[in-house]
Amino acid sequence: MAKTKSAFVCNDCGADHPRWQGQCNACGTWNTLTEIVVAGGKADSVRSGYAGSTLARVQNLNEIDLQALPRVHSGFSELDRVLGGGIVPGAAMLIGGSPGAGKSTLLLQVMCQLAQSKRTMYVTGEESLQQVAMRAQRLGLPTDKLRVLAETNIENICQLAQQEKPEVMVIDSIQVMHMASIQSSPGSVSQVRESAAYLTRYAKQNSVAMFVVGHVTKDGSLAGPKVLEHCIDCSMMLDGDNDSRYRTLRGHKNRFGAVNELGVFAMTEKGMKEVKNPSAIFLNRSEIHAPGTVVFVIWEGSRPLLVEVQALVDYSQGGHPRRVAVGAEQNRLAMLLAILHRHGEVQMSDQDVFINVVGGVKVAETGADLALILALVSSFRNRSLPQDLIVFGEVGLAGEIRPVPNGTERLSEAAKHGFKRAIVPKSNVPKHDLGMEVIPVTQLKEALEHF
Repeated sequence: MAKTKSAFVCNDCGADHPRWQGQCNACGTWNTLTEIVVAGGKADSVRSGYAGSTLARVQNLNEIDLQALPRVHSGFSELDRVLGGGIVPGAAMLIGGSPGAGKSTLLLQVMCQLAQSKRTMYVTGEESLQQVAMRAQRLGLPTDKLRVLAETNIENICQLAQQEKPEVMVIDSIQVMHMASIQSSPGSVSQVRESAAYLTRYAKQNSVAMFVVGHVTKDGSLAGPKVLEHCIDCSMMLDGDNDSRYRTLRGHKNRFGAVNELGVFAMTEKGMKEVKNPSAIFLNRSEIHAPGTVVFVIWEGSRPLLVEVQALVDYSQGGHPRRVAVGAEQNRLAMLLAILHRHGEVQMSDQDVFINVVGGVKVAETGADLALILALVSSFRNRSLPQDLIVFGEVGLAGEIRPVPNGTERLSEAAKHGFKRAIVPKSNVPKHDLGMEVIPVTQLKEALEHF
């Protein structure tokens, strides 16, 4: 019988400790150590590499042949955008999302399309092969060339993959996978960590592009240890509200492309359909011209998006004014209200303030500051802003309007959608005519005067 030993692993950073302690020495977090039981002998061989692995060869960096790793197009331009231009052979890609977001549906569509020209293998641990086949039939996908496997043992999966030699693999999902050498239940810290490391090592040593599906916790973060996100090459999150058919795929980590790239899909009865013009769905404006509404341009990854923001300012009846921000940062809203009072001479201390970004978009960049302020003043004064007006710019604590990156590209996107006027920072004024009136501002008072 193999000798067993215990270890204490941090859930956040994955660091090992010989005994339990309140604080992790590696990352400094408290109460994150979990005891795991590690088997001896076979577990050590697993850590050193998958079965059949050979000793690697040391090379000079200039000897590496980059032509041997062309990107593979997934069939979805929105997914290729998030991945940085396509699927890289040997890359381990993690896609997470809430239940019902469409992770398995999207990957099944991708694999059925890739199977027409590439060797593919879809490994499911949560569904039976009959369930996968029924879903593919319902979506009308070609199923004649896709290889499927229902298995949860990582060693067996890699052994069968050695025989099939796929170029692209899907593991659905990492939380149900297990290794026989680890004496803990599937989904535990040790199982997720060792399974992910084993799969990543296999993918890189065999140049197999591997998609790994991950579950999320109730607060929306990926389940399992933080080391899961460290060992993979690309981490993506598929988000979407239950009452909306639109899904957003955002890249949180990408070793082969831009971070925070955004892809937009629509969930239909035939599966996921990519949205070619995301600004159109976020600009589904009402025909009623109401105060407190303005459109601004945010920069997501490598492209601009037009988003509408709504503000409602009303007298507070309870004596404790509320500050509610949906899609924007709460602390940012409080700071902008203070700047508006100090440098715009607009007092809202006795008013309830509500901010909503239409379409479920979450805005984190500072380029939305000026648009939020103008929307607040519009609602407070009960005066509507022009329908053809676009606004963006960062507002500093001294009331200055600071420039934002990619200003010309933002204005060009607004001009394509028919906007005729823009209030922007002076440094973001384009050098050539874009067919719209551009109003440069340097101080908050100037923007309020134009309003």
